[in-house]
Amino acid sequence: MKILVTGGLGFIGSHTVVELLDSDYEVVVVDNLSNSSIDVKDKIKEITGKEFNLYVEDVCDKVKMDEIFSKELPDAVIHFAAYKAVGESVEKPIMYYENNLLSTLTLCEVMEKYNCKKIVYSSSATVYGSPKTLPIKEDFPLSTTNPYGTTKLMNEMILKDVSIADKDFSVVILRYFNPIGAHKSGLIGEKPNGIPNNLMPYIVRVASKELKELSIFGNDYPTHDGTGVRDYIHVVDLAKGHLKAIEHAIPGIKYYNLGTGTGYSVLDMVNEFEKINGVKVPYKIVERRPGDIAECYADPSKAYEELGWKAELGLVDMMKDSYNFILKQKEDK
Repeated sequence: MKILVTGGLGFIGSHTVVELLDSDYEVVVVDNLSNSSIDVKDKIKEITGKEFNLYVEDVCDKVKMDEIFSKELPDAVIHFAAYKAVGESVEKPIMYYENNLLSTLTLCEVMEKYNCKKIVYSSSATVYGSPKTLPIKEDFPLSTTNPYGTTKLMNEMILKDVSIADKDFSVVILRYFNPIGAHKSGLIGEKPNGIPNNLMPYIVRVASKELKELSIFGNDYPTHDGTGVRDYIHVVDLAKGHLKAIEHAIPGIKYYNLGTGTGYSVLDMVNEFEKINGVKVPYKIVERRPGDIAECYADPSKAYEELGWKAELGLVDMMKDSYNFILKQKEDK
């Protein structure tokens, strides 16, 4: 089976490409390198010993996507390509709506033209807004607190309507909680451009002395220590969830939470990182970030019952692999 992966050189995309290649899928990647690096292609080859076709193009470009589909004729698509920073989406909503919605609309049009009727979509726990109870189940009410989350929810709605209009179309929506960690090899991991928006890349850059201190956005949330609580999942576990989704995709639409079911606060994460890796992470408390919520963790039981998937890697693996990746990046410079 040939899988086209949009955003396949990004953090989650690259780990999913590794798992796909290791499972003998044929892989085609489309990535515009807006938040990824071309050298990830060679890293993936080094890990897997396998080649794949890469197109450095924008998924929003319908002409280019048409050319790629006509040449490659993929059997299924895994769609990662999107802008993904909550804070930035609040500052630049139009940019987020234009990119994140147009890429999905373009993809759906081209998939229809070339009779490619299976898609796994990279959604997010942000579609649950600020949940009234925890843990979060897939049938909870949906709402959003920031434009990034709204684009994810709108794309879910687009894909649902596509699946209703075409009874042969298979959609699997994967709602991620907070992916962290890196590949055991240290060759690929989360490497955002500029100051990181997500917690773990920020922690590792402070631990490795690239940045002076961590900014913790608010310590007055109604949580056990006042800092935000999230469900952190190892990116390799998350990547494996996409393979399960491809294997179990059937006509219609299905929704799955991919998380561990356990919530950790920002200060929990800092303290655990220091303990596991034996380094200090200086931090300061700053104002809350627009669009953030107090607490968010999954009930991942549906993914286990229907896909046979569950998170296998714990916090120690996440912390060690994240730090190993940044140290290896420094060595390679």
